Amino acid sequence: MSTITANYAHEVSTVAISNRQKVINILKWTYGLVPIAAGADKFTHILTNWDQYLAPVVTRSIPVQPHTFMSIVGIIEIVAGIILLTRPKLGSIIVGCWLCGIAINLILTGQFFDIAVRDIVMAIGAFCLHLLLRNENERIS
Repeated sequence: MSTITANYAHEVSTVAISNRQKVINILKWTYGLVPIAAGADKFTHILTNWDQYLAPVVTRSIPVQPHTFMSIVGIIEIVAGIILLTRPKLGSIIVGCWLCGIAINLILTGQFFDIAVRDIVMAIGAFCLHLLLRNENERIS
């Protein structure tokens, strides 16, 4: 009678790396494309009227009209999304910090707390992407 042995530890490790890579790719594309789409929509207002989300304290302290300011915000969001897609480790920090800033602005409005919470959760996801990439030596596809 003979005994057959197999190295299952190697097989599990390969699956874990594959799943990790899938998660990284999903987060990368999500956090790259959503800011680009939201930034582009600052010019078209197809999704919503973005100007309504600007806190009055911010509106009073900026030297331009709120719509002009939101257009600048749109450009910044598009650039942040592009950075995330091309340099995900850096871009994930930028997008995460940007989302925290948006959440603070929303809290300052005195309303939109539900959207602020959503943006904080999204920021946590962006920071998690950064943590996944910290030890990543291979190029993300």
